[in-house]
Amino acid sequence: MKTTLGLIGYPLGHSFSKRYFSMKFKQENCKNIEYLNFELPDIDIFPAFLKRYPNLVGLNVTIPYKREILKFVNYKSEVVRQIRAANTLTILPGRRIIADNTDVIGFERSILPHLKNHHQRALILGTGGAAQAVAYVFKKLGISYLFVSRNPQNKHQLSYEDLHSGIFRYFKIVVNTTPVGSYPHVDHIVQFPYDLITDLHLFYDLIYNPSKTRFLQEAEKKGATILNGLEMLQLQAEASWEIWTKKSGVKFKKNC
Repeated sequence: MKTTLGLIGYPLGHSFSKRYFSMKFKQENCKNIEYLNFELPDIDIFPAFLKRYPNLVGLNVTIPYKREILKFVNYKSEVVRQIRAANTLTILPGRRIIADNTDVIGFERSILPHLKNHHQRALILGTGGAAQAVAYVFKKLGISYLFVSRNPQNKHQLSYEDLHSGIFRYFKIVVNTTPVGSYPHVDHIVQFPYDLITDLHLFYDLIYNPSKTRFLQEAEKKGATILNGLEMLQLQAEASWEIWTKKSGVKFKKNC
């Protein structure tokens, strides 16, 4: 019987992970491992779902469950405890679960080569689990940041109406962590003062499908450096694999 890895979220029509790991298993001749997508319309069915798949040893977690999944885990990495979001689960014997966050690894490694001396402050669009991972990286790198939300909850969050030329004079990094503009809604765009963008700005959209969202297209027209989320996904996927091979009781290498 095959060892099972997979992805939970809802919906999963946009999923990168299944294609990535299926190709990885083929390249490394892994014959007894499978990676499956599991659409869960409600996170509260997670315990019942877990019982149905006794060979499940690892999961990636995507929108909208990176925070909600934490109520079902037994152990949290230090990063998860700090940002209160997880995207990688290791399932141990006895169905005990370790929560990790590899979004942090993927984001940091992908943005580092593009940071310049003037990239000292960042705007993070969105406040969900991915936004918390981005904020964690900026704090680690000594880059100050503010969240931008449609419904600001505290003094550390701006509304989109708060964005003006004074803000853009200081904040030269803008990261979109929302799903706005992702497939199939590729015509949607974050409501943003695009006329204020300059060639000193770095715009990063965590969306990878399409490869260039309208958000990035508009930033590119103004001369900004643009990045999409594909490299981040590749890096976080490899980091998830490393975690599973180290922490799981299953010896993956025997199957490859």
